[in-house]
Amino acid sequence: MTRVLIPAGALGLGYDRGALERGLANGPDIIAIDGGSTDSGPSYLGRGVSKYSRASTKVEWRELMQARAKAGVPLVIGTAGTCGADQTVDWLLGITREIAAEEGMQVRVATIRSGQPKGRVKAALADGRLRALPAAPEVSEAIIDDCSNIVALAGVEQVAAALATGADIVIAGRTTDTAIIAALPILRGDHPGAAWHGAKIGECGALATTHPNSGVIQIDFDAAGFTVEPMAPEAAATPYTVSAHMLYENSDPFILHEPGGHLDVTGSDYQPLDKRRVRVEGSKWVKGRYTVKLEGARVVGHQSVGLAVMRDRRYVQNAREWAADVAAKVRAKIEARMGLSPGDFDVDIRLIGMDATLGTLENRRDVPVEVGILGILTCPTQEQAAEAAKIMNPYLLHHPLTEDEPMPTFAFPFSPAEMQRGALYEFCLNHVMELDDPMAAFTLDVHEVGNA
Repeated sequence: MTRVLIPAGALGLGYDRGALERGLANGPDIIAIDGGSTDSGPSYLGRGVSKYSRASTKVEWRELMQARAKAGVPLVIGTAGTCGADQTVDWLLGITREIAAEEGMQVRVATIRSGQPKGRVKAALADGRLRALPAAPEVSEAIIDDCSNIVALAGVEQVAAALATGADIVIAGRTTDTAIIAALPILRGDHPGAAWHGAKIGECGALATTHPNSGVIQIDFDAAGFTVEPMAPEAAATPYTVSAHMLYENSDPFILHEPGGHLDVTGSDYQPLDKRRVRVEGSKWVKGRYTVKLEGARVVGHQSVGLAVMRDRRYVQNAREWAADVAAKVRAKIEARMGLSPGDFDVDIRLIGMDATLGTLENRRDVPVEVGILGILTCPTQEQAAEAAKIMNPYLLHHPLTEDEPMPTFAFPFSPAEMQRGALYEFCLNHVMELDDPMAAFTLDVHEVGNA
């Protein structure tokens, strides 16, 4: 039997300290936590930086390093620094060195780097070992060359190799969310279908329980299945909360694709053991070709934004028509005065409080008290984006609905009204790369950290 303690859905989100202590008292075999995901878009991968604050990360990582020392078990993090780029592996390794020095710890740290050289990816493309996932963009050598960062999602094999070094701490680059939880149970011979299924259920901590924000969850794996138990006393796992998590970030509630095969939960049985625990058996692991998913991000422009607020009822009622007129006039002026062709730039005005999220798909037509006007200018360079935002500025402040009415004045929440967002990134790889050797696309290093 292998007991995995999962403190939270991601490092930096916080967790229940009391629940963590209860989990430690139960004698886990490993502590596993995710470092992030692609949820917040391509910028973090493109820039190779973490979404979460360094201060919060250091506080929580210190507590988990202390918990690891107290329990005497490995601590594993996947997708370090939100995006799992090599830069963020180094970032968290640096924080680990700081904490070890401050706490007087001596630890062995294994790092798994998931960054992919462009030459490797282009070779896979040329050899027919690169396959597009559904709705993936077109890929070419030129697009690969444009990427500022490309990562491959590690699976169980890479995490298991890191654990086999005797590491106290494993800092992994981009991994599948499940790999860090499933690795030790599979390494120790527990049921592979249960290992992958339980890892999917536990990937977001207590999200698969009645109190999602409590964070800490414990999963016991064995030769036949797995048992889920939240550590917060007010939280409970039920057959509904556990089975429903297969739908989380997954288009198929029964099949989950991972490196080297897929999980099939069609025949899984969910039984309550009591009011807080659920037992799951019947999950299957189906072996297949060994492929790893690739994610890549590239710069596609630079942005500036401007923000204003309107409250005049007539303007609020006609905000969509007003915004369309402003956008048309700003586009024409950018073309005429900056010499940019229509395909070189973009003017986007979003009406916050009306349809900023759904745009033309919005079916509500309530009239709010006020509307935020967010103007987004995208151009090839930051200098051009800043210039375009200044062209939009007077329209956001004073543009009238008609030519024969007094000039209105709207509200800028700050001065200057324009903000420079910098480079705009897009995901440009959503492909799988076939490997003959699971370690061929990853770099495993061992570091002795702290006081000798």
